[in-house]
This record gives sequence, C-alpha cells and structure tokens, in this order.
Amino acid sequence: MRILLTNDDGINAPGLEVLQAIAADIAGPNGEVWTVAPAFEQSGVAHCISYTRPFMVSELSERRFAAEGTPADCVIAALYDIMQETPPDLVLSGVNRGNNSGENAMYSGTLGAAMEAALQGLPAIALSQYLGPKTYGKPYQFEAAAQHGAATVRKLLEHGAWDEGDYRLFYNVNFPPCRGDEVSGLRVSPKGFRRDTYFRVVPQDSPTGRRFLWVTGGNQQGPTLPGSDVAENLNGYISVTPMRADLTAHDQLSGLKERLE
Repeated sequence: MRILLTNDDGINAPGLEVLQAIAADIAGPNGEVWTVAPAFEQSGVAHCISYTRPFMVSELSERRFAAEGTPADCVIAALYDIMQETPPDLVLSGVNRGNNSGENAMYSGTLGAAMEAALQGLPAIALSQYLGPKTYGKPYQFEAAAQHGAATVRKLLEHGAWDEGDYRLFYNVNFPPCRGDEVSGLRVSPKGFRRDTYFRVVPQDSPTGRRFLWVTGGNQQGPTLPGSDVAENLNGYISVTPMRADLTAHDQLSGLKERLE
C-alpha cells in the first residue's frame, strides 16, 4: 500500500511523527509512506487552496516534502506533481495537536486535506488528538493516538464504508484526552456542538501603537449532546465520524421546494 501523509500543524509537528509510525504499520514492509506537509503551521485554514498565488515545494529527504501552501494544496501537489506517476492508495491527515470534534471540524486544515483527497476520489482519514487537563503539555499527550491509531485506521479500512460517489465519504477520527491505557473504546458518532463556545478576537496594541486582533477559541471541555463526538471523546472514547463535502441541507429540500417553487 502507498500512503500519503499531510497535516496542518506543519512538517516538523510532533503529531506528524506519530502519523508516520501509524502509516508505517499500515503500509507494511513492502509499502511506501510519502509525506507532503505544509512548511509552516496552517491551523484553521480549513479547505483553503492557494488559488491566487503559486507556492514552492522543497524535497527534504526521500519521499518527504514541504510545501509553502495549505494542507489541501499539499494533497493537490502530491497527486499532480510529486506522486503523479505513483499515486497513493490512501491519504492520512494529522495527527492534529488538538481536537477536530464538533464545530472545530469546519475550520480544520486537517479535515480540509482529507476532504480534498475525497474530492479527488481517494480514501482519506483525518486524525486528531484531543487535549485536556490530563494530557495538555505532557510528554504523553499523543499517547492515545500513538497506541490506538493503527488499529483504528485498520478497522476503518476493513469495515468502513468506502463509496465512490461524487461526494465520497471520508472519516474524521478524534482520540480522547487521556493516556493510551485509559481509552475506553471506539464510538461512531455525529458531530457535536459546543453551545456558547465561539471563536472570538482579543485586541492588543503593539509597542508602535498599531492595533492587532488575536483570534482565540473557547472552552473545549464543555458538554454537548450525549453520543456526539465531543461527548464521546470527553468520556474517553475514540470517535469516528463519517463525512462528505456536500453541504446541502437535504432534510430541507422537499419542504423548501413546496414553499418556494
């Protein structure tokens, strides 16, 4: 198996090292693991592509490249340039430092890369490590992902749904904020929604008198509906959420047709 890795935390992120080990396990001794990741951190860029400017790609070592672009750019660069003659069988994105559960998924560059891979017709999985009081800043903060990542990916490859529709499925996996031996299991979950937790800005004046705005997030430990990805993660479970890039609210189509047409 030939696997492409990317992320949004950048080519030197510790989570990418965790993903490398996961991919090596999945690919096996006869497989290949390629990495095309952003040269610098690209957190929060979602599915952005560098449509209005070119970007440079540098080869750092065999099968390892850094791109001065977004995570989605990295996938496109791999498919149409770097790996054009030997395309990947699977795209893995992550392991993100921080959760992409709930509404965070809409902003995530980690998810953006997996979404682009799915739009290009490839099976893709995004993996993220939830951080919390028990793990934040600790040497073992990626332990849950490191210990359970390969088994989770393998289970998805063997038992997940892998359709070939126009908006084909991809998967969002979040590992709970606990040590590896404290993981309770795996749950297939819908996205949760953290009420009253929004991105905001904090103004700050620079020493030269210029005004800047810092974007800041909210409480990541807040409750959501039982059974949602956030709730399962906070209860110690790995969450697996099937996703599509199609943003149509299908449940509203028939009623809206009756009222508007």
